[in-house]
Amino acid sequence: MVAAVRVHKTGGPEVLTYEDIEVPAPGPGQLRIKQYACGVNYIDTYFRSGLYPPPPPQALPFVAGNEGAGEVVAVGPGVSEIQVGDRVGYVSALGGYAAERLILAERAVKLPESITYDQAAGMMLKGMTVEYLLNRTFKVRGGMNVLIHAAAGGIGLIACQWANLLGANVIGTAGSKEKAELAKANGCHHTILYRDEDFVAKVKEITGGKLCEVVYDGIGKATFPASLDCLRPFGVFASFGSASGAVDAFNISLLAQKGSLFATRPTLATFMADRALAEKMARDLFRVVDSGDVKIRIGQRWPLAEAPQAHLALEKRETTGSLLLIP
Repeated sequence: MVAAVRVHKTGGPEVLTYEDIEVPAPGPGQLRIKQYACGVNYIDTYFRSGLYPPPPPQALPFVAGNEGAGEVVAVGPGVSEIQVGDRVGYVSALGGYAAERLILAERAVKLPESITYDQAAGMMLKGMTVEYLLNRTFKVRGGMNVLIHAAAGGIGLIACQWANLLGANVIGTAGSKEKAELAKANGCHHTILYRDEDFVAKVKEITGGKLCEVVYDGIGKATFPASLDCLRPFGVFASFGSASGAVDAFNISLLAQKGSLFATRPTLATFMADRALAEKMARDLFRVVDSGDVKIRIGQRWPLAEAPQAHLALEKRETTGSLLLIP
């Protein structure tokens, strides 16, 4: 029996239940991992609340969590590339909030010795998301104006550093002066206090009216459609999250009216479905972290049993950086 956090019914943070579960021997193509750190992400709250249904074959009750890192303690039949004793990190829908877990070997990535378990659990989902946003959804290049919402969040801090590394003029929104300062310390050149300032007007001021080539938006309803007004003609609106609620259906002609814009809603799962691509993305991420150009800031750690407190803090927007649960 191992400790885990399960959801028996959907709802608020209080439905996260700390209990013991059995983890069987790994089946064909599976690994059993002893976890040293579990990542906490906003998508975890979507599954917990019922906004996202658990993917098949999962069903209630399920173990929450989508990201983690640990040591392989057993391998199932047919697994050859990963061995007992290997250090791995992963992104995989559900099952992450546990002291030990099973996972498909194809979802795990071997960690370089230079990457710690805390770093891996704090960046596999967030860092891989940033990798596909900046390098694949829209290729950021030197001199571009880039707007990143929630710049002091787990994804935001990584995105600011990486966009800065690519030579972009990085503009970020934040909810407080403290968060704005944190974003600036992590590669964000200009910050906007979205609660006190009109972020569209500030973007126009900062860019001298040129606006942005791309907006990366994990906020959703609260920042749409205003985000479109931050884009120059042919700009890209990249929506990758819904922290304030989902973007409502809109008339596609709005994109024409605001400058022949492009709008996209990519997901990490689609990119990671191609194993070769997933491994390349991981190598890109490990490279920039290993070099020190992108640092993974762990904003807060909680014991695994305190998962409800972690979710509450995250949803109240009281957190910065990557968040971890420690089994």
